[in-house]
Amino acid sequence: MSTETKTVNQPSLDDNAVREAYRWWAPIYDYSFGVIAGPGRRLAVDKLNEEHGRILEVGVGTGLSLPRYRTDLDVTGIDLSPEMLSKAAQRVNRLGLRRKTLLVMDASRLSFADESFDAAAVMYVMTVVPEPAAVMAELRRVLKPGGTAIIVNHFSREKGARAGVEKWLAKYSRSLGWHPIFPIQNVTEAPGFELIDATDAAPLGVFTLLRLKKVG
Repeated sequence: MSTETKTVNQPSLDDNAVREAYRWWAPIYDYSFGVIAGPGRRLAVDKLNEEHGRILEVGVGTGLSLPRYRTDLDVTGIDLSPEMLSKAAQRVNRLGLRRKTLLVMDASRLSFADESFDAAAVMYVMTVVPEPAAVMAELRRVLKPGGTAIIVNHFSREKGARAGVEKWLAKYSRSLGWHPIFPIQNVTEAPGFELIDATDAAPLGVFTLLRLKKVG
């Protein structure tokens, strides 16, 4: 008995589409999706605070997570959107945060040297970037051997009511600035990583936190 997998067409994202979407989101992000994503972001930083040394946060956005890091950690935050990073810089200056570096950078083409970071976080970004596989490859490259990667994201379902909503939203991917259809295997089966654990994140288990270890 054969099975057939149906492919859902989603308008492709590119850097310009992402920049445009987040230019619009920047002024209202903290009071909209920033609130929804709060529990997962706090959970991720709690896990990163168990690490040491240099931390990379990919897609730092407006810097909502930055005040929560341990003060002895060196945190570098990158984002493709200058407007979002401007908000993050204002937050760093307003709160007097130290050991925080903010850079405009493409997550799929990081300018850091190999094995530069002890741990990395990618929060609510994997469904936004045009090339998720390239982001995972770059993450592996810049992490030190045995380094930790924390991924927080929405992962799509294959069945049920939520799957139907995701398929309907998929045709609006370019306007939304993210892909509603995104299987978890895109992360859990990325070469060079081992899945350590997965945790549902509020609200209502819509998001999942994955903790991975660089191997090989």
